[in-house]
Amino acid sequence: MADNPMLKFTTVTRDMPEKRPPDLRAHDFREIYAEYAGAKAREQASRCSQCGVPYCQSHCPLHNNIPDWLRLTAEGRLQEAYELSQATNTFPEICGRICPQDRLCEGNCVIETSGHGTVTIGAVEKYITDTAWDEGWVTPAKPTHERTESVGIIGAGPGGLAAADMLRRAGIQVTVYDRYDRGGGLMTYGIPGFKLEKDVVMRRIEQLEAGGVQFQLNCNIGEDTEFGDLRARHDAIIIATGVYKSRDLGGPGAGAAGIVRAIDFLTTSNRHSFGDAVPEFESGELNASGKRVVVIGGGDTAMDCVRTAIRQGATSVKCLYRRDRANMPGSQREVANAEEEGVVFDWLSLPKGFGGDPVTSVRVQKMRLGAPDATGRQSPEEIDGAVHDEPADLVIKALGFEAEDLPTLWDQRELEVTRWGTIKAEFTSGRTSLPGVYAVGDIVRGASLVVWAIRDGRDTAAAILSDLAAAQAVAAE
Repeated sequence: MADNPMLKFTTVTRDMPEKRPPDLRAHDFREIYAEYAGAKAREQASRCSQCGVPYCQSHCPLHNNIPDWLRLTAEGRLQEAYELSQATNTFPEICGRICPQDRLCEGNCVIETSGHGTVTIGAVEKYITDTAWDEGWVTPAKPTHERTESVGIIGAGPGGLAAADMLRRAGIQVTVYDRYDRGGGLMTYGIPGFKLEKDVVMRRIEQLEAGGVQFQLNCNIGEDTEFGDLRARHDAIIIATGVYKSRDLGGPGAGAAGIVRAIDFLTTSNRHSFGDAVPEFESGELNASGKRVVVIGGGDTAMDCVRTAIRQGATSVKCLYRRDRANMPGSQREVANAEEEGVVFDWLSLPKGFGGDPVTSVRVQKMRLGAPDATGRQSPEEIDGAVHDEPADLVIKALGFEAEDLPTLWDQRELEVTRWGTIKAEFTSGRTSLPGVYAVGDIVRGASLVVWAIRDGRDTAAAILSDLAAAQAVAAE
């Protein structure tokens, strides 16, 4: 342990401050940390068994060539490892930070399933891509030739940006339209900065801009620009809006002040971290500081809310979920992190109403798991008489998201949607019922993972390039 450079640094700066070298500045720490992180990354990468059936790769939505870039990392060939990772993943440094690896690649690592602890694939992916940025290996798109065709992309989230990157590299003229003042979608305003640093997202936006992608922000389709006008302006349109309509919660007192949506709470927190003036944060309306917080829900958004509330200085944070821990849809890693930070989970608990206005309590009905439903999942049932009031000054509803009614909002009745309101689109191509209109990400899948949106964006970009080539061939005949 004496050779650990991190421990050496701790000894110099904490145990013997009077002997601190005069030139030991922040950049020296970064160099020492990078050396330490690099050693750990190579150590972890070398644990990959290079198994004949790489389940880590098959369980990655992008089918990243994980064994090979782990091997390159173990050999110290980081630039080659980065280039291999980037070949299938538009934003590997983002996926390395926020993918639920415990449910995807790491959870299916052969070493993990044999009981010896997984290779930390996500941490290695983050390390090699952060190194690539530091070393200048990440460069803007430089098409070999410019093309006249243009594509308009509605939504600057991961699906839209992944498609923009691939299309721009092929020389297509790309314009991204987004309702917010910054690109990135939920990566910017939904995911907390402690999980995904905002400068990591912003530098990708800047890279796309440097490569020629145009951004029209603060642009709400149907209000600032009509969808029909976009179709006339571009050769193809990609709908990548995501799903932002929050599922609501009823019961007595559900309209009381202090009961807020998760998206509003998280967006306010992220805007504050950018340094924006946010009256709702300053007034305490969307600020957990000094409050007893109850978060309702069991997904990753609920985990983001409870951990954000802890960081804002809540006096207590409790999460209510109507099923048990084993049936929770969110990442178990996130649950463990939240528990370590002081969050209390109240499993098998269903809110039945609220007291006070502003809210002072949540009426909680205790549940048990009954017979399995049609999907095989046990349905929660109420336990007679098992009701109590949980004190609360701020209640955050994290019940998931639904699609907005885009055919009505955009006056596009021919745009076919499912019974859930998501857009009907062809698998892999993203083609919709409207000619020249494609859809990717959550607006097709429903609320899902960033990595799936990236996959959809890349697949649809390839389909558009194929369709444009086919149209050119027909025109040339």
